[in-house]
Amino acid sequence: MAAPPIAHYAEKDHNVADITASTRQTLQQWSEREQLAEQMVPLIGSLYRNNNVVTSIYGRSLVHQSVVDILKAHRFARQVDESTLPVDDSFAIVQAMSDLNLGAGSVDLARMVKKFRDVGGDAKTFVRTELADIVDKNGEGLGDTTDVVLYGFGRIGRLLARILLDHAGGGTTLRLRAIVVRRNSDDDITKRASLLRRDSVHGAFNGTIEVDEEANTITANGTKIQIIYASDPASIDYTEYGINNAIVVDNTGVWRDEKGLGQHLEAKGTSKVILTAPGKGDLKNIVFGVNSDDITEDDTIISAASCTTNAITPVLKVINDEYGIHHGHVETVHAYTNDQNLIDNFHKGSRRGRAAGLNMVLTETGAATAVAKALPELAGKLSGNAIRVPVPNVSMAILKLELDGETSKEEINARLRQESLTGDLSKQIDYIYSHDAVSNDFVGSNRAGVVDGLATIVNEGSKGSSLVLYVWYDNEYGYSTQVVRAVETLAGENLQVFPKN
Repeated sequence: MAAPPIAHYAEKDHNVADITASTRQTLQQWSEREQLAEQMVPLIGSLYRNNNVVTSIYGRSLVHQSVVDILKAHRFARQVDESTLPVDDSFAIVQAMSDLNLGAGSVDLARMVKKFRDVGGDAKTFVRTELADIVDKNGEGLGDTTDVVLYGFGRIGRLLARILLDHAGGGTTLRLRAIVVRRNSDDDITKRASLLRRDSVHGAFNGTIEVDEEANTITANGTKIQIIYASDPASIDYTEYGINNAIVVDNTGVWRDEKGLGQHLEAKGTSKVILTAPGKGDLKNIVFGVNSDDITEDDTIISAASCTTNAITPVLKVINDEYGIHHGHVETVHAYTNDQNLIDNFHKGSRRGRAAGLNMVLTETGAATAVAKALPELAGKLSGNAIRVPVPNVSMAILKLELDGETSKEEINARLRQESLTGDLSKQIDYIYSHDAVSNDFVGSNRAGVVDGLATIVNEGSKGSSLVLYVWYDNEYGYSTQVVRAVETLAGENLQVFPKN
């Protein structure tokens, strides 16, 4: 067989050389971006810890993030701007911020860079002008700290503790001071610390935990938390532990009305109460982002509603505002909870006595009717049901809605995607369009709900459109994040946001 022409080998060698050069260039570019992100980490940390400045990229916080996480946030910007945010641009902004002795504020670097490109000029001059309201304020602007007490330390209580502790370094007035539980054993505090340290769903605690059995305290990442053993909320004297005007977060679900929750206000050292379950009677049920403006300085007891209500209400608000909802049905496919039996046994509720890990269990949900407490315009328009399934976390709400207006799958998805990126409810609604997404992918999501755009169904009718939406939600972590947001508002926190519109 004749040998191929010499020119063929030359062409092949030339292509290999190009590929090799391209590979090296790509790696070099990554290394340069990585180096800039490494330099950003201490600047971001110092701004947060010393100046109470929270930095983010289109809502993705950069505080306590790794170098790779910071680069991922820069790449996420392409969802909004159709291009990755250059690290050298954001680094210039952060570097300029670090020289201004800023006061408290929330700064979106992507929006700052975008505005700087429009304005032009010198980065330092731009940043000084844009952040003029907080320049030379030396971390001021948050106000006095607010003591927080967790009454109960179950699934939600421990996640609330993790979030509060993660935020304790700066940018918030909330300080976790105490946890109230019933003593279950001689080594109760050690076991509770262990449950905080390790979690089968959410992984290990990010930090260090020390236990002082004599003083009944747990010190987590430098925050000393008093463990108080009690069964009567009214009899506790929190002032004995230096706790005053505290917000009590009741995550036991034992009391759900004003009278029962009012017992917390009879204790010395408390001022307000928030319930991590749907409230009964005339209690305000707050879905943060939807009706959180209803929280006033005079409120002493409010409810943060349920995880499902938080997941679906923001999405329902967007759809109702845009197209009008004539009526609909909510079907919740929910992870099993501690309320169910591990194996078949007596349970006061129907069907919940059957083994949670082996069965799909049909049960009831009040989420559909509870939506009306946050969105009165939907009163009487929704029905609901629930199926508990054998997964420990992450649930899904299926919304079957009959709309007044006509639309399409593309239009609905585009509207919800845009809301998740830049809308008023971007902290509550996330959006994904993936052929491979499953429930485990949403563990740790800090949004109230995540719209699965690939699963959206729209059927046009003679009087409007029939819409089916699938909304994933971490019924533990996502909900706990919403609760903390409500607590911050109850405490009167109001960080200035930059750049200004």
